[in-house]
Amino acid sequence: MILAAGTALAVLVIDQLTKLLALGRLVPGVPVDLVEGFFSLTLVMNPGLAFGMLSATPAAWRWIVALLSIGALTALAMVGARLLPAGGWVTRIALGLVFGGAVGNLIDRARFGAVVDFLDFYWRGYHWPAFNAADSAITVGVALLALRILWAAPKS
Repeated sequence: MILAAGTALAVLVIDQLTKLLALGRLVPGVPVDLVEGFFSLTLVMNPGLAFGMLSATPAAWRWIVALLSIGALTALAMVGARLLPAGGWVTRIALGLVFGGAVGNLIDRARFGAVVDFLDFYWRGYHWPAFNAADSAITVGVALLALRILWAAPKS
């Protein structure tokens, strides 16, 4: 439990600090190229779900997005309660990554009504949707959980 909570706290701190830096130093929508033709920092406020899904939803309906986020956290807590006791350190880290990232993005929704995204990878005319440290932690955590479930020890 301590490993999961520590991982979640570390993700939350890193996420909120990097977003604070992005908000303080980047102009919305103006890319700052770090690797020409591949990676830039571009501040975007994402009112939708992951990768901009539902971003065109009217502002009055955005509370649904927050409710979906809270629902996802609740489901994660339920999964965590079942997996943590026998899950091992990988499961604890994975749950911490997902929970810390989800809380980081939920804080943004409460503060700004949108999530702060700023990592922009692209190639030629194709841009991967901008994301942040919380999104990265969630993605890695979900991948670790999926691998854990796929390669779980067979029951005797």
